[in-house]
Amino acid sequence: MTLDFTGRVAIVTGAGGGLGREHALALAKRGAKVVVNDLGGARDGSGSSVTAAESVVQEIRAAGGEAIASAASVTDFSAVQDMVGAAMEQWGRVDVLINNAGILRDKSFAKMELDDFRTVMEVHLMGAVHCCKAVWPVMTEQKYGRIVMTTSSSGLFGNFGQSNYGAAKMALVGLMQTLALEGAKYDIRVNSLAPTAATRMTESLFPAEFLQALQPADVVPAMLVLAGKDAPTRQILCAGAGGFEAAHISLTQGIWLPQSEDTAEQLASRLTEVQNRDQSVVPDSGLAQGQLELGKAFQHRK
Repeated sequence: MTLDFTGRVAIVTGAGGGLGREHALALAKRGAKVVVNDLGGARDGSGSSVTAAESVVQEIRAAGGEAIASAASVTDFSAVQDMVGAAMEQWGRVDVLINNAGILRDKSFAKMELDDFRTVMEVHLMGAVHCCKAVWPVMTEQKYGRIVMTTSSSGLFGNFGQSNYGAAKMALVGLMQTLALEGAKYDIRVNSLAPTAATRMTESLFPAEFLQALQPADVVPAMLVLAGKDAPTRQILCAGAGGFEAAHISLTQGIWLPQSEDTAEQLASRLTEVQNRDQSVVPDSGLAQGQLELGKAFQHRK
């Protein structure tokens, strides 16, 4: 099976360097026309310049591809709408959105300023929301769309000093879950990618020898699978250093307890049973929890 993006139009945010650049180059190499979006700011989000995006555009054009640059901030919905409008004016459609833009402002929660928490949430979460909102009417009209959220192990599993980043990255998974359900009838498939790669975002998190093994290009195959014509939907793929894994939000079968004065004490004593992952499931939607609980309740009433 060949992953071919000929005739597709892709928007990649945060594509001026690192992982986003690799995404943009790979999509263009496989035939996509690419909007290379990058604010051109520093690692903490300060500053701006279109130079980074334009440099990647020149790389794509030099290789025979088609691309345009955008310095729109994903935190500015009007600017994002203009970016999507430019893609539509140039090529008449938008098929793929890779939400990759992000910043870091790491500190322990006790020392973190609330402004730094809000800013990271604004870029990662609301930035993705703005981009999804801007492309959604286009994708529903053409009855085709592929959206990839960039989540993180920091969100899925936690990481010291990254409460803001982790909260934003896990929120993107929640956004994915619902957009995938709402987009299904329009063939809009929405997935999440959790990368491990050596970029300016992660250079302080790993020793030098690890960084050498964590090349951003190694993550790209997972993105291509999640953005391709035959992509799955509501999937969380993890990728780094040639390794690929899937993460799942699952639900155990749990137990049922009657309401009484000591229900809490009974629950505490049987918590291991509740946590038992045998026969756990990945729910099709949030309704699954209520259905499971009601099923147990009615079964015991009988």
